[in-house]
Amino acid sequence: MTFFSSYRFLNCIIYRIHSRFTQQELPAWKPILTPGWVITSFLAIAFLFIPIGLVSLFASERVVEIVYRYDQDCVPEMYRGNVYVKSRSDKQLRSAAYESSTKECEPEARFNKSGDPVPIVPCGLIAWSLFNDTYNLIKKDKVLNINKKGIAWKSDTKVKFGSNVYPKNFQSNDLIGGGKLNESIPLSKQEDLIVWMRTAALPTFRKLYGKINTSLEAHDTITVVLENNYNTYSFGGQKKLVLSTTSWIGGKNDFLGIAYLTIGGICLFMALNFILLYVFKPRPLGDPSYLSWNRKAAN
Repeated sequence: MTFFSSYRFLNCIIYRIHSRFTQQELPAWKPILTPGWVITSFLAIAFLFIPIGLVSLFASERVVEIVYRYDQDCVPEMYRGNVYVKSRSDKQLRSAAYESSTKECEPEARFNKSGDPVPIVPCGLIAWSLFNDTYNLIKKDKVLNINKKGIAWKSDTKVKFGSNVYPKNFQSNDLIGGGKLNESIPLSKQEDLIVWMRTAALPTFRKLYGKINTSLEAHDTITVVLENNYNTYSFGGQKKLVLSTTSWIGGKNDFLGIAYLTIGGICLFMALNFILLYVFKPRPLGDPSYLSWNRKAAN
């Protein structure tokens, strides 16, 4: 009796294991890549990507950029490298509850206030080296307004920088790195800081300073009065002022158009090669004589 019960249980397990799912017997679409399908697919990608690439390049070429270089300096030599990139506290930036979370921010973590170390908000070398050059644009003796709202990512202003976090003890140590912050405005509203805190992956980068909402015509003369505060001399850095228009793809960016053209060109080249191969060296689809074991038997 015991043996019979065990047999039924084992039979149930075997039945459950050998299902259509485990044996890969479910209905499935198994496309056969015929020469016609392959050539059509390559041509479709080429005819789609090449026009998109041309339109993107045309839009990028219509963007007007004026680039003017002026030289200055920034972070001290001993603070450059991986220490600089890691010197920040995302917890502190998000919520006032983590104001004292400054472990990752050395050497700009705390300020000795009357012998009592108090946390710096925002702490770290990235915030400490905040860009502090200023620009005034003048057109026909009229100062153009530079709007600094809407220059940061919404994900940063809504999530990464808290509305209840206010600057404290910022740039209070003996060595001042860059710009200062308004202690009455929360970090989520100080978009110039938010833009600066998003560190670049490459040594050559651009940061959005502001937007000019006034319409500018061709041949207009713009006078720029700048205050050169940010130091880039110690490491041979360069600073450039860029005035640029925008298009539907944003600023000037040839990479997107070149990428589309490259992929479209490769697909067109592959399609033409397959067409020539199919015309001059055709072979029946599914011919068993081309199988490796049949070739050895024929030899």
